[in-house]
Amino acid sequence: MDCDEVMLTVRITAGERALLRALARGHGGDVSEVAVDGLLEVIPALHDDASVLPLRRVLARPAPCAVTLWLPSPVADLLPLLGERIARTAGPAAGPASAALSAALRLWLAGDGAVLADGLRRIHGGCAGGRDAVVRSGAARSEPAYAAA
Repeated sequence: MDCDEVMLTVRITAGERALLRALARGHGGDVSEVAVDGLLEVIPALHDDASVLPLRRVLARPAPCAVTLWLPSPVADLLPLLGERIARTAGPAAGPASAALSAALRLWLAGDGAVLADGLRRIHGGCAGGRDAVVRSGAARSEPAYAAA
């Protein structure tokens, strides 16, 4: 039986969760849709083993909050491949595909909230709210960027 969507739980920080929710409020309120947009932006950038280093850094940081997401099957199908790439460079302790999802989402959320909101607004054809919703919510990322670490 084929499913149109796959439910996965990701682990992120409280700050990342607040930013994700603020971005979702600015774009129709669907956290899963915003997460998918972010994944589609970040996963293609992880095209070789060297680009996995930022994901490994993300996996090394604690993530106490659980968020359940619904992903379209084609996006969920990318996660085992990403998980394999991480395991190949970080070893089998890197974890399952849900860990790859968490790492990729956290890597995307490490960007500037206003820039992320602008990108989402472009993806969704100028959806109202975007940047202003993130700024008004006070959801600003306070952790250092993973890629720069």
